[in-house]
Amino acid sequence: MDIEIHDHLAQTQYALDEAAAGKLSQIFAALADPVRLHILAIVSANGTVCSCNLEKPTGKSQPTISHHTKVLAEAGLIKAEKRGRWVWWSMDSETVNFFYQAAGRLLPHAHRLSDHGSGNPENIC
Repeated sequence: MDIEIHDHLAQTQYALDEAAAGKLSQIFAALADPVRLHILAIVSANGTVCSCNLEKPTGKSQPTISHHTKVLAEAGLIKAEKRGRWVWWSMDSETVNFFYQAAGRLLPHAHRLSDHGSGNPENIC
């Protein structure tokens, strides 16, 4: 049985290449913080947001916001535009599109898990 499973996996085309998996893991790491998720939701809902307008809704100081926006920007999720002394943030559509496509390749059959009882992989095979 183990040999059959191994043979099947060896023949399966991987959904993500190494570069895509690396980029996706960087995105997931950036999203793995509630403050960053909150900031991303605010930017996404508003289109463009000044850093100065993130303090009140997040309840965080400007240095903390700067740290979190830097992580989001390094992951490519948001991009900065300097206007005077403030930085304005917007979503990076290229990375967001990559994220949706990569997540779809990573979990193409996730919607079927509920059809198999507990979602245990043994029940799917």
